[in-house]
Amino acid sequence: MKAVTLFAEWSPKPEFKLGNKDVNGKLTYLGSKVWRNPRIRNIDKEVPGIGPTEVLIKVKACGICGSDVHMAQADESGYIFYPGLTAFPVTLGHEFSGVVLEAGPRAINKRTSKPFEPGEAICAEEMLWCGACRPCADGYPNQCEALQEIGFSYDGAFAEYIRVDARYCWSLEELRDGYQGDDLFLAGSLVEPTSVAYNAVIERGGGIRPGDNAVVLGGGPIGLAACAILKRAGAAHVILSEPSGARAELGVKMGADQVVNPLQEDFAGRVLEITGGLGAKLYLEATGLPQAVFPDIEAAIWNGKMVNSTVVIVARADAKIPVTGEVYQVRHAQIVGAQGHSGNGTFPRIISAMASGMNMLPLITKKISLDEVPDNIIGLQADRTECKITAVQP
Repeated sequence: MKAVTLFAEWSPKPEFKLGNKDVNGKLTYLGSKVWRNPRIRNIDKEVPGIGPTEVLIKVKACGICGSDVHMAQADESGYIFYPGLTAFPVTLGHEFSGVVLEAGPRAINKRTSKPFEPGEAICAEEMLWCGACRPCADGYPNQCEALQEIGFSYDGAFAEYIRVDARYCWSLEELRDGYQGDDLFLAGSLVEPTSVAYNAVIERGGGIRPGDNAVVLGGGPIGLAACAILKRAGAAHVILSEPSGARAELGVKMGADQVVNPLQEDFAGRVLEITGGLGAKLYLEATGLPQAVFPDIEAAIWNGKMVNSTVVIVARADAKIPVTGEVYQVRHAQIVGAQGHSGNGTFPRIISAMASGMNMLPLITKKISLDEVPDNIIGLQADRTECKITAVQP
């Protein structure tokens, strides 16, 4: 089968120290400190066989994520941009949907409580948690001690087929009434990134009460998905901070009430003007440029009337964050980190929200073939014109 695979060299920086969960020469939780000279190739791989609890999925749609771009992007010294869990070579792609081709006898479908049957529309979580370690037992599967990630350390879905254990899989049959043809699978491929946004603003950020204000910094797919979720949750003002005109326009379509261009406007001043001096209950950092945006966030918190604000960091970045402790102490504010999407019923809730009218399809601005994935991943390093580029297969 065809598979879009990323190769890189294990070449640790002098300051890198092998962690207790790293595997020398193979796997690390600090990708940008280790992997050098990334390159993407279309190669042929064997169709994977499945075990008794696994499902073989015929991939129908898979979106390019910013993480794919950053794993394939190198700095001036050749090191990849992506700072997280990685093991190369690996087939990329983790935002996907497809149909069940084959299922093991103990591959249980959570929709029917029976084994999956061929032909079922399906998507899967990207984070493969063990369910046995202390974080998993405490209800934090995104922080699993034995974590593997589809498309990062486990072969992903920029391929014709993918093998996934059924416990990570979710049926998309609930979407069939509202989505026909390719749209069903395009919507299914958006469940994972939308779930990342949901985990950030609802689970980790604590959500909002109807009538609260929320600010999203960064109009990428996660930020735009957060706009949709926050508006659906009842925000009075969803304010998007985004300099790109195309992304600003898409943000309004997804649920943003106002857009601030931080390169041309005073971010904090505009947030306070829009909210009548109050500020926001929740700020989502989805730019990947925390060193640039945190001073503006702190200015809005410090000068606003709102206390008990939450700042959620969802974008991944190998960067130090400038934080003024006094702002969070005096204004009773907090910073929380958000990684991933699993746990607390996130996936089924997003699927149900989509089925009941939360249309995420506008995020997909370009459709390509599997063969075109490498060129488009490389292209996204410099061109942010498109929002979500998705590979579609027959």
